[in-house]
Amino acid sequence: MARLGRPGGLSKAGKKELWERWRAGESISDIARALHKAPGSVHGMLEATGGFSPPERRRRRCALAPAEREEISRGLATGESLRTIAARLGRCVSTVCREVNRNGGRKNYRATKADERAWQRARRPKRCLLATDLFLRDVVARKLQEDWSPEQICGWLKREYPEDEAMHISHETIYRTLFVQARGALKRELLAHLRSKRIMRKGR
Repeated sequence: MARLGRPGGLSKAGKKELWERWRAGESISDIARALHKAPGSVHGMLEATGGFSPPERRRRRCALAPAEREEISRGLATGESLRTIAARLGRCVSTVCREVNRNGGRKNYRATKADERAWQRARRPKRCLLATDLFLRDVVARKLQEDWSPEQICGWLKREYPEDEAMHISHETIYRTLFVQARGALKRELLAHLRSKRIMRKGR
């Protein structure tokens, strides 16, 4: 059983155990009992993400690695040009230039702080597809009002718009948009048209 990390919260291991148990189909009461938490507290943590496990933090393949940022910092300290630094790293000059400019410039660039800021930017909420594509959002909302399931909507979109990938969307995206209201793309009232009538996606 994972230990608490702080009063009222869970450690990283505790959160991992919570989501593993939820995906395994355990009830909120069982999870709360295993973690020595109040059921209401567990429910709140699950509801905050609509019952979906938060994605793991991962560094993009094209992102600068900590070692590369250290190399940039050393190069700047010795007065090297951005072009020279970029060539040594095998990176575009524009990539190194953007990295330096957004993190204090030549005089104030610090590798550790730059890496921390990169993680913070990566963790910022991204606007979901249904929040940015109004036409697609209206189509999905109309089908939900007709009591279509997200799975049916996805299949219909692929058949109706076979050549238009912008109109292709996964059923999970629709569920996430409905259950995580912070995304603000689909109205909460549309949940009433789902067959389960749940306000949170059940773990599986």
